[in-house]
Amino acid sequence: MFGKKQDPKKQVRQQQRQLTHAQRDLDRDIRNLERQEQQIQNEIKKAAKTGDKQTLTILAKQIINIRKQKTRMLGMKGQIGAVKSKTTTMQASMNMAQTMKTTTGVMGQMNKQMNPQEMAKVMQGFERESAKMDMTGEMMEDTLDSVLGESDDEEESNQIMNQVLDEIGIEVKGKMDAAPAAGSSSLAGPSTVRGSKAPTDDEIEAQLRRLADL
Repeated sequence: MFGKKQDPKKQVRQQQRQLTHAQRDLDRDIRNLERQEQQIQNEIKKAAKTGDKQTLTILAKQIINIRKQKTRMLGMKGQIGAVKSKTTTMQASMNMAQTMKTTTGVMGQMNKQMNPQEMAKVMQGFERESAKMDMTGEMMEDTLDSVLGESDDEEESNQIMNQVLDEIGIEVKGKMDAAPAAGSSSLAGPSTVRGSKAPTDDEIEAQLRRLADL
């Protein structure tokens, strides 16, 4: 009474074994009744040959009782089979209920571990940090592109400026070489720039202004 409670599954299996044993007992009893009925039928044949009416009546009543008992046993066997089938169904239901209980427990534990609000915060934090990382990467790329781009532009500008200065220097040098030097006698003598005429003061000033504009 105060012992350990038996497992329901084991109880169902034990009950099914008991019902199966009862069915076998009924089958054995039914076979015995059939043998008795066959023996009585043989005795009825013998009594019919001798004309013993009283014996025939008694034997006929015995056959009737045997057949009634056989019918009752067959009915009982059918009921036991129905009960056995119900216990099998109940066992399947119990197994399903146990599975649902286990599944419910697992889902409950998962729900406790997976806090929706905490998960939402985690996802928001992930999205926020991911956006920051993307922005940081873009800023770094823009900075690198700007630095490298300015360096290239500056180098290219220096090359162009040097080229222009070289061209201007060559042109200025050429013009300066062509221009008469201060205190030179070429101002009073013939000039190769304008033929045999010497440049006037206005022409010299105009040439100097052009050189200054370069």
